[in-house]
Amino acid sequence: MIAGTPLRLRCRRLVTASGVLDDAVLVIEGPMITAVETATDDTVHAAGDAERIDGWVVPGFVDTHCHGGGGATYATTEADEARKARQFHREHGTTTAIASLVSADLDTLAAQIETLRPLVATGEFAGIHLEGPFLSSHHRGAHDPALLRDPDPAVVTGLIDRAGGVVEMITLAPERPGGLAAIEAMVARGVIAAIGHTDADDSQTAAALDAGVTVVTHLFNAMPGLHHREPGPVPRLLSDPRAMIELIADGFHLHPQVIAVAVAAAGADRVSLVTDAMAAAGMPDGDFVLGGLRVAVRDAQARLLESDGSLGSIAGSTLTMDAAFARLVDLGQPIERVAAMAATTPARWHKLDEVGEVRPGRRADLCVVNDRGRLQRVMQSGSWVASRATEG
Repeated sequence: MIAGTPLRLRCRRLVTASGVLDDAVLVIEGPMITAVETATDDTVHAAGDAERIDGWVVPGFVDTHCHGGGGATYATTEADEARKARQFHREHGTTTAIASLVSADLDTLAAQIETLRPLVATGEFAGIHLEGPFLSSHHRGAHDPALLRDPDPAVVTGLIDRAGGVVEMITLAPERPGGLAAIEAMVARGVIAAIGHTDADDSQTAAALDAGVTVVTHLFNAMPGLHHREPGPVPRLLSDPRAMIELIADGFHLHPQVIAVAVAAAGADRVSLVTDAMAAAGMPDGDFVLGGLRVAVRDAQARLLESDGSLGSIAGSTLTMDAAFARLVDLGQPIERVAAMAATTPARWHKLDEVGEVRPGRRADLCVVNDRGRLQRVMQSGSWVASRATEG
């Protein structure tokens, strides 16, 4: 392609903001999409030298909950390590990422945030997610119990202010003292409040939503299960239109029937696929560290390694977004609906206005998948990325 000449892609199937187009021409100039055209005699002639894409072109994946991958973590004070993890997930289709940090003391979190701040400024990340330390000790998962603390509003806002505007979301347990006031303070500063790692009952969940919670951190995981007399948080979070729910579709965190129920109840416009991946994603089975805790990965499943050598709580995942996408397609979800859950919905809820949809004025972040939802190619900002395409 000659420099300055628009890139034209003739797509067999194109998932756009308004629906699926067959035999469409996508026009890209620099990093941006400038036109989406149905194939007519005129457009086909104009696109005579267009690159043909024999597959589905969908928006680039948007992962808003990820801790690392490829042997590297975002919870680091080495920028190159964070870049390594980011590149690993980019090659698996994640063209937009929010970097998640696990529970740590406030000074350690501040140092990690300071390391990531320049990467947010340059667009490597769309922001930072603090998954803790304001979590329930009853549903702590792979978070060190010694580090968990109440979400005192002054502490929470102090951490936000110290971060200089790059903290995009904080997960907390709203039932802890100060939880509701902290949610209100976060929302007032433009930070998304997420409920997760919580022991909240139905009434406490309702109060959290009223206070401003708009995201549910990995629904079902690290919270009370559904009971017909004691519903816990799940039914309200599934049904309340004010909240988007994250799902970890790795075949381990959630049973396929649970995924099906969640999508049917909330709809694709409220479901976001996330990886919750840790450094072990893309690596052979072995022993790793997450937030200072030892993690054993066996058969690609990550669990805490207890002092006696036994396996404990689930500790993040080894999932990639392309694998999550393919799994949902395998479970019978239409590709256009999965594209919404993997890109459009999280982008909209997190107010990432340049990404998440294929339409003029949006960044040319694209994934190409085959009819079975397997990743074939990745484009970010109008340039093809050397992708790690899914087999099959």
